[in-house]
Amino acid sequence: METVQNIKQRFEIIGNDPKLNRAVEKAIQVAPTDISVLVVGESGVGKESIPKIIHALSHRKHGKYIAVNCGAIPEGTIDSELFGHEKGSFTGATSTREGYFEVADGGTIFLDEVGELPLTTQVRLLRVLENGEFIKVGSSQVQKTNVRIVAATNVNLFDAIEKGKFREDLYYRLSTVDILLPPLRDRKDDIHLLFRKFSADFAHKYKMPAIKLEETAIKYLLGYRWSGNIRQLRNAAEQISVLETKRDISLQTLMSYLPQDGSHLPSVIRDKKSESDFSTERDILYKVLFDMKSDLNDLKKLTLELMKNGAKVQDINPNLVQKVYGKREEETFFEEEPRNSVVVKKEENQQGQQEEFEEEEDENNYLLAETVEEEETLSLEAKEIELIKKSLERNKGKRKLAADELGISERTLYRKIKQYDL
Repeated sequence: METVQNIKQRFEIIGNDPKLNRAVEKAIQVAPTDISVLVVGESGVGKESIPKIIHALSHRKHGKYIAVNCGAIPEGTIDSELFGHEKGSFTGATSTREGYFEVADGGTIFLDEVGELPLTTQVRLLRVLENGEFIKVGSSQVQKTNVRIVAATNVNLFDAIEKGKFREDLYYRLSTVDILLPPLRDRKDDIHLLFRKFSADFAHKYKMPAIKLEETAIKYLLGYRWSGNIRQLRNAAEQISVLETKRDISLQTLMSYLPQDGSHLPSVIRDKKSESDFSTERDILYKVLFDMKSDLNDLKKLTLELMKNGAKVQDINPNLVQKVYGKREEETFFEEEPRNSVVVKKEENQQGQQEEFEEEEDENNYLLAETVEEEETLSLEAKEIELIKKSLERNKGKRKLAADELGISERTLYRKIKQYDL
């Protein structure tokens, strides 16, 4: 049997950490069998090396080895990629295509980021693991395949199972043997060794002397968190090798290439909506109606202010006018309304100038129109009908545009049109 040290040299695995050695040892032990293996570890720890070791030491080593990144394939095409499809099974399927499970028959398939598989694909994969059967997309014929499956993930599959994003039965099928690769921050003795290896590789690649770290820089290197693991360490070594003219790297120089406190890391965009978002279309409609009610109350205040003070249009509070009408004070005028309005007339005098006056009442020169105060009633249903009618008129009867304007779905709008017989 191959030794751990020989396998690490053969597959260029650098490091002497006990956890790393144990992972390689487990890969050597399970390689001669056909049991499924699940490789677990953070992104960038080198999970892709384990399935290569397993395939190379198995009786399938002369068969095909196919690595599939499940997270990089769109959900709509992943079934076709894995299991193939028949001609005409969907738009664009101009010919019959063999999937990876058909091509790799007798070999090994490495499913990287298996936690990203859609639930429908997980069901198909479970059938392959149980009895080696699969069906092409658009076909009814069951086909057989004999493949070894090695999967890898950087997410907690138990959390995914609790959230309903991963099948529990599939997890136990894949994880007959678990192989855990430790993060780089837990392999402190290997960090400088890896950095020196990368520096030598890039010096040979770019034909320049290898970089060397000062003592203070080495201490900082060993204490850094390395959230990107080996991939981040390799990128840092390459940047410094190419950009720095001096070959002796100080602490300040090293720190300038490593993100501090996440300041240079990509921002995380959360999918969670804020609490102020409306959860239903009805809530959105209610908000529109309540805003209209607020505008009506503002208009009522404006009218009462005119009635009490006998004010001219110029004397009205400009902020209140602008809030109601959205115009500047000098542009404001009043439409003729049956109630709660002031009668204002304009008449040209002989010099061609305009004068504003109000009707006379008793001894005064101004007369306020009779104001009738009535209990304001606001029917949500009536306002809803009014909003829908206005939106349909503005959009010339096009329901989709009207629905977008109202903030509701086209299906909901169609139902309300039928409900109110519009």
